[in-house]
Amino acid sequence: MSHVFPRHCHAQLPTAVGGEGIWLIDSEGRRYLDGSGGAAVSCLGHGDAEVTEAIKAQLDKLAFAHTGFLTSEPAEALADLLIAHAPGELDRVYFVSGGSEATEAAIKLARQYWVEKGQPERSRLIARRQSYHGNTIGALSAGGNEWRRQQFGPLLLDVSHIDPCYEYRDRQEGETPEEYGLRAAEALREEIERVGPETVMAFMAEPVVGATAGALAPAPGYFKRIREICDEYGILLILDEVMCGMGRTGTLFACEQDDVAPDILCIAKGLGAGYQPIGAMLCSAGIYDAIAKGSGFFQHGHTYIGHPVATAAGLAVLRAILDRNLLPQVQSRGATLQKALESRFGQHPNVGDIRGRGLFRGIELVADRGTKEPFDPSRKIAARLKKAAFAHGLICYPMSGTIDGRRGDHVLLAPPFIISDEEITLLVDRLDAAMQEVLGQG
Repeated sequence: MSHVFPRHCHAQLPTAVGGEGIWLIDSEGRRYLDGSGGAAVSCLGHGDAEVTEAIKAQLDKLAFAHTGFLTSEPAEALADLLIAHAPGELDRVYFVSGGSEATEAAIKLARQYWVEKGQPERSRLIARRQSYHGNTIGALSAGGNEWRRQQFGPLLLDVSHIDPCYEYRDRQEGETPEEYGLRAAEALREEIERVGPETVMAFMAEPVVGATAGALAPAPGYFKRIREICDEYGILLILDEVMCGMGRTGTLFACEQDDVAPDILCIAKGLGAGYQPIGAMLCSAGIYDAIAKGSGFFQHGHTYIGHPVATAAGLAVLRAILDRNLLPQVQSRGATLQKALESRFGQHPNVGDIRGRGLFRGIELVADRGTKEPFDPSRKIAARLKKAAFAHGLICYPMSGTIDGRRGDHVLLAPPFIISDEEITLLVDRLDAAMQEVLGQG
């Protein structure tokens, strides 16, 4: 009997014992194509020798040094490399152990910034419905995933949530994508005015929404208008790239493709590629200086922030992404994956939308393609599809509640950056087999 507390108490999971490239291997010798990189984590695949060697080398030198007393060489080097490639005025890096810690730190930094600036009345965060920012109380409060929030509602912070930029469902007939993007962004202005501009500290959003809405990219011009609105009211823009960043969408930082730069940016998942738990919060020089010239102390922290082995792994991963020229590969393989998905499922009666950027793709499933009517939640399409795909040797990331936390289903695909064209075909074949089994039509 296992003494591990699993995600689901009644699931009997295979035991992973190995990994090779885009494949995971269990103790019975079965091989699974990792079509979602776990949760968009394994960007370099499994068994990358350079990364594992960097981890071993760091362990031989230094395993741990508490950042209350010492910094470390890999942390300094990784911060320098991140800032060298970061957009806008991002200038400082705060290392943490994962995405939830990164977004939690961002929320607390935004609050402390305004306190240090002598505007303690600014305490309200605005975020979006159908988003996800992590599972700690602060991060869960910011997120708009109703299924994850529901039972913890009494514990959550009071955060405003506006509608997402959801072109497939919300763009009106006769409205161009650009017109819709500008209209969707105005929801932020309306909420700022409703709650009082003097009370708002920041707006938080995922540039490309991940698991909650299935690789939902913004309409053209949306984030540029969001940036303008934030600047107009003097509030901070926090972008959560925990899932969509670190090359996943084809540029190192996802926001580059929308030609915007945030005041605070969060990364994780692909930063460590699964080799070590690591995340980071990046902030502008202006925000850092407000703390440095004020109290001089960011009132936050965890034991393992800036961990030498984790930052050594992150440094090796980031160097691999850059030195191996993987970003253009993500763009080209992403286009190949999109074309393969459209060829196979573009006319499928239960596929409403195929979307995303780079190797970050989502398929929204519907009961009726013409009306966009979702499946009845009682059919549990996402859960059944995940199980069927796994039986066919494919790990993918189906989720339900795509539309409003209750209705809608999608499949998220985020394979390692090293996936080949042949493996893309195999991924689509296995997904097709699973969809035929669950939906009953090809």
